[in-house]
Amino acid sequence: MLPIYLASSSPRRRELMEQMGLRFSVVSRPVDETVDEKLSPEEVVKSLSARKALAVSREIDRGLVIGSDTVVVWQGKIMGKPVSDADALDMLRCLQGNEHSVYSGLAVIDASDGRMVCTHERTRVFFRPAGDDELKLYVNTGEPMDKAGAYAIQGRGAVFVSGIEGCYSNVVGLPLFLLASVLKDFGVNVLGSDMN
Repeated sequence: MLPIYLASSSPRRRELMEQMGLRFSVVSRPVDETVDEKLSPEEVVKSLSARKALAVSREIDRGLVIGSDTVVVWQGKIMGKPVSDADALDMLRCLQGNEHSVYSGLAVIDASDGRMVCTHERTRVFFRPAGDDELKLYVNTGEPMDKAGAYAIQGRGAVFVSGIEGCYSNVVGLPLFLLASVLKDFGVNVLGSDMN
């Protein structure tokens, strides 16, 4: 079987791939993450996912490289990771009582021939109303600081999520059903007995 490489240092993506029973190595390389502001959210995450996968695939001769990127979008605005507690609080104030979307890009490259599949997934997320006292308590946990949109659905941030429409693992950072489908195109069945 081809070796698999995850081109991401995200512990959440690593955990999701482990959950699927995949054997893989983490090989992350820094990439330029500046993008044209005119790009749509799906174009942004696909572009960044491809950059991450390409940066790693250039360094290996054989194997599948998986790149991914996730953004939170509220009212057409992409929310990145907060730069301060105040920034996190501002993001959470926007999201509370509203709907937003989470987009994840997914790029898989066969390093031996350069073949790449690049796609994306979107999930709608609904936040219940929450007051400033509650939002500040959450910011004080520190959890929002390295998360797009300033929350973690798989952590304490789940207390704000009243519902989702679409793929849950996409909100965590990697759409597993989409990854399984793309890997199948490369001849890898994640349910195969040789994966464990």
